[in-house]
Amino acid sequence: MRTIVVYSRDGCHLCDVLLGELQPLVEGRLDIDIRDIDSRPEWHEKYWSDIPVVEYEGIVVCKHFLDRNAIQGILRG
Repeated sequence: MRTIVVYSRDGCHLCDVLLGELQPLVEGRLDIDIRDIDSRPEWHEKYWSDIPVVEYEGIVVCKHFLDRNAIQGILRG
């Protein structure tokens, strides 16, 4: 199954909201790899001011808020 990556952190309200919207949208169609930016210094440095960040195949799909149109495009592809 294809995988979408979400960079987030514990206690991030926007991350919780985005994941809550993303999970039912992709359930059974894409795996979600949730990466805690506090677990790796390079992730923290790169994403700390932008979380949540959604990536697919190494390309940033959206930041801060879920872009449903972009996700639906991935699902169609």
